[in-house]
Amino acid sequence: MSGLAAVLAGHEPPGIHRWHGAFDVADVRHAVEHAGWTFGHVDGWTGADTKPAFLAAVGEALDFPDWYGQNFDALADCLHDVGPGTEGVVLLWDGWGTLARADEKAFSIALSVLGTRVHDDRGVPFTVLLRGEGPDVPGLTSLD
Repeated sequence: MSGLAAVLAGHEPPGIHRWHGAFDVADVRHAVEHAGWTFGHVDGWTGADTKPAFLAAVGEALDFPDWYGQNFDALADCLHDVGPGTEGVVLLWDGWGTLARADEKAFSIALSVLGTRVHDDRGVPFTVLLRGEGPDVPGLTSLD
């Protein structure tokens, strides 16, 4: 988990990263939460492969409020409220390539909204780990 450990220790800046760590989700959750961070998991392999399914999965993964409208504007609003009182937030998105291939526009907007939260200075770091195979995305760093 060296790349993830660097994020959790503050040695790697928050961002959207490709990550190929073959760790069980429960182990990743444990490491993230043990470091005092909030953890969310989106599984693109089992259903988050459309825009509505992705939006619903993120809302569930990060425990968004009931008023969450499951659109990209609501996603942006809710992301700004995630993480206070913690060291940061890690969103592990397994199977991200399914949405990237099925709906390039929705995937692009999703990355833009997530990226806005990553770069928003709210005092709580926000990192997205894209795990699994998918198309090349210019500008993404790898934690491996």
